[in-house]
Amino acid sequence: MPTHVKISGHPTWVDDRAGPGDALLLLHGGLGNSDDLLDSIGPGLGEHHRVVAFDRRGHGFTADTDADFHYSDMATEVIGVLEQVVGGPAHLVGWSDGGIVALLVALRRPDLVRKMVVIGTNYHRDGFPPFDVDPRSPLGQALAAAYAERSPDGPGHFEVVLRKGLAVIGAEPTLTTDDVVGITRPTLVMVGDDEMIPFAHTYSLFEALPRGRLAVVPGASHAVPLEHPALVARLIGDFLAGAEPPETLMPVRRAGRR
Repeated sequence: MPTHVKISGHPTWVDDRAGPGDALLLLHGGLGNSDDLLDSIGPGLGEHHRVVAFDRRGHGFTADTDADFHYSDMATEVIGVLEQVVGGPAHLVGWSDGGIVALLVALRRPDLVRKMVVIGTNYHRDGFPPFDVDPRSPLGQALAAAYAERSPDGPGHFEVVLRKGLAVIGAEPTLTTDDVVGITRPTLVMVGDDEMIPFAHTYSLFEALPRGRLAVVPGASHAVPLEHPALVARLIGDFLAGAEPPETLMPVRRAGRR
């Protein structure tokens, strides 16, 4: 049931959907909102999990503040939702900016993370190509329309959010593979085969994760959760329900791991 909860003193829109199994927290992408994932992969994941989602500050139904966007602040929001709404650890499923935030939470508070899925995610700003959004383009108009439908700040504030969103994408994150090695939770890295993040960057993320897995979805782009929701939900569900480490007939990377 959607409601507003004060996270770090700021009224934050949260949707907590009852379901069987462990809690699963969906983390939406930058300039988007929770409905992107709730409406696409949410139904499939809700068959076996308590699905929770929230709109980060300045996104969806959650109002903005005067502060700039920083991924560390977004991670603090996630930790607040896990502690105050979920009430403990959960699986994290983050798309794009949401995946970056999930990585930071796993480093800062591993006690609040069970397993993690990061979709179309870069761990360093250099892994994301130069990115801009023309407000007059189809993408810009779609983002602005979705924002206007939800934001308590009104449609005119979208230009401010767009500026802050593009600024953080250009300056952050600044993790290294040495940082990523410190992520101890089982993590599935997922991308489309036409992902805008270079495959070398994605593979370096997968390789650095001590308990990483990799899924490349054919015929998909950075928007893979929207393009193939049933397949993405099934891959996530299988990963969350599967053994850790996975049992394979011819292990190489996982040889000798228990």
